[in-house]
Amino acid sequence: MTEAEVQNETEDRQCILVADDEASIRRILETRLKMVGYDVVVAEDGEEAINEFNKCNPDLVVLDVMMPKVDGYGVTREIRRTSDVPIIILTALGDVSERITGLELGADDYVIKPFSPKELEARVKAVLRRTGTHETMVHTGKVAKNVVSIGNIKIDTARRQVFRKNERIRLTGMEFSLLELLVNNSGQAYSRNEILQHVWAYPPDHRIDTRVVDVHISRLRSKLETDPANPELILTARGIGYMFQRIN
Repeated sequence: MTEAEVQNETEDRQCILVADDEASIRRILETRLKMVGYDVVVAEDGEEAINEFNKCNPDLVVLDVMMPKVDGYGVTREIRRTSDVPIIILTALGDVSERITGLELGADDYVIKPFSPKELEARVKAVLRRTGTHETMVHTGKVAKNVVSIGNIKIDTARRQVFRKNERIRLTGMEFSLLELLVNNSGQAYSRNEILQHVWAYPPDHRIDTRVVDVHISRLRSKLETDPANPELILTARGIGYMFQRIN
């Protein structure tokens, strides 16, 4: 391999920032993620995580919730001020509130401690696949256009961007993938489990708190709806899950 080819291969590698105050977890994740082809930057506390994020501009961030100096929530808030980079939080097994708070602040997914490195690798791969490059979501053919306009909202599925009038609405990658699924199948209700399979790539038999979907729906409504408490675009299908209003 020539020097130029080596440089191109290095530039094409995606970078993961791993922030955890447990040295053993940092070592394991750094080793395993490098083995499967990622560049990895590590941080042992929240302050270092913010500094490393600003320096290396990673493709994805893995954040422990409980860290010294700045906790995972504070790091998430700081990142979301300027970036929509995917964030996976690491959270304790029994603390549901940690997961929900992290998701409400803008995290895309979570992994429960203790976890297997293989499980985290799978979540990293799935989130990057859904947020990094455009994937055509499952659709019924009801909406085939790249640009969909509903009232003063314009959804550009080719560029993965959403606008209200001429002002861009910032969505995270997972928020857009969720919106894209519902818009491409407008009028069709999806259960929370179906959404987890299509958007988060969880297998049908995988056990995960379906409130991941509820929190992301709430975040989308807060950004898109005129009155999020009385949504007109992203509707609740009683007894089923969620749907986007039918687009003629």
